[in-house]
Amino acid sequence: MIGTDLTVILPELVLAVYGMAALMWGAWRGKDAEAPMLFWLTALVMAGLGAWIGLEPEGGRTTFGGAFVNDGFARFAKVVILFAAAIVLLMSQEFLRRNKLLHFEFPILVAYSVTGMMLMVSAGDLIALYMGLELQSLALYVIAAFRRDSARSTEAGLKYFVLGALSSGLLLYGASLVYGYAGTTSFSGIMAATGGEGQLPVGLLIGLVFVLTGLVFKVSAVPFHMWTPDVYEGSPTPVTAFFATAPKMAAMGLIIRVLFDAFGGAIGDWTQIVALLALLSMYLGAFAGIGQKDIKRLMAYSSITHMGFAFLGLTAGNAQGVQATLFYMAVYVTMNIGVFAFILNMERDGQPVTRISALSMYSRVEPLRAAALMVLMFSLAGIPPLVGFFAKVYVLQAAYEAGFAWLAVAGVIASVIGAYYYLRIVYLMYFGEPGEVLDGTMPAVHWAALMGAAFVMLVGVVNLFGVDSLAGAAAKTLLK
Repeated sequence: MIGTDLTVILPELVLAVYGMAALMWGAWRGKDAEAPMLFWLTALVMAGLGAWIGLEPEGGRTTFGGAFVNDGFARFAKVVILFAAAIVLLMSQEFLRRNKLLHFEFPILVAYSVTGMMLMVSAGDLIALYMGLELQSLALYVIAAFRRDSARSTEAGLKYFVLGALSSGLLLYGASLVYGYAGTTSFSGIMAATGGEGQLPVGLLIGLVFVLTGLVFKVSAVPFHMWTPDVYEGSPTPVTAFFATAPKMAAMGLIIRVLFDAFGGAIGDWTQIVALLALLSMYLGAFAGIGQKDIKRLMAYSSITHMGFAFLGLTAGNAQGVQATLFYMAVYVTMNIGVFAFILNMERDGQPVTRISALSMYSRVEPLRAAALMVLMFSLAGIPPLVGFFAKVYVLQAAYEAGFAWLAVAGVIASVIGAYYYLRIVYLMYFGEPGEVLDGTMPAVHWAALMGAAFVMLVGVVNLFGVDSLAGAAAKTLLK
């Protein structure tokens, strides 16, 4: 039996063992001397695992008494997580080198965080859920404060740690309530305790609320978003880029897993909670982002808005809604990779610049980069015919067809409001007042990520690269 179990979790096992071996190697070889090689090697290992998982045959397997689930849904989420983390890791190296932060611990911490994310989306038990979540979070706490000589970075790490500990406490309290009323921590057992399609027992409902509270913190949805702007702004930019991509996909995947695998028999109870989260997140992010002057804080409020739209799909409570949310998250991660490839190279006289005003008339300096960023901003705003537009249409359609017409209309209005701050960046690049221009060079990896993301947003409208079909297949395996 143990051999079968290990076969199912082999990708996670490989990444965990690699992290331990890399840690020993880096310490033995003289620490930072091996950092550049470890960055490339870690990215290669994660990309290889992503390809391995993506090529696995269809079907699902559970192991460790149902605590770990390897199905199509988990594989879809893991592929997005692994490739996003690998790309961000490659983009991080040059920035960290320029700012004297190129330490060998960084890629190892990212590898452990990704291991936790992979466990999260495959969790079939509350204990496995918590193990994966904490493995991810502990590594993220450290890299948030990676610039140890910076008060802002240290503050960001401390805020994220304190609020993360609070969210973990709420999650554990909710899990204890669920265990007390269901008599089990396995998702299948909790599903049986919900009474099928009947009314959810009050104790389980309260437990669900607390569990959701702990999980929603990880995707920075309102009203558990308060850490996001400060952590995004204070953390080193590569860390912010990582926060905005892979962990979002992992946390959203975990939320979907809990809602449908554990509480799928009480959809009518939790869709109201999810609808409220979607509404509050869409509007707070849309309005709060308008007055931002720092592009990293702007991207923080942008992430809050987009998580609201992702929740919009989940309000449907069916396979169509899960498909829409998975597709939306894959598109969102791609757009963020491109945008942060640009932000990582916002420099003047060798110093990082994050003021939005610094982009004024940037199109005259670097017309190709400005055009690529314009495409990504239009896609984030949901302007047709870019892929970001279709991603929003999918989640709006899922909510509308499930009887949440009012929420779909509210989503359209929030999208129009939020479009202002994306269009403002485009306006500044092409029609702003001339001033001091950015002069940062763009390494090949960053240039490829920026242009590649813009290309996907433009050309993907032909057939969406089949990602929507893959998301649909993943959704069907979850709601089998």
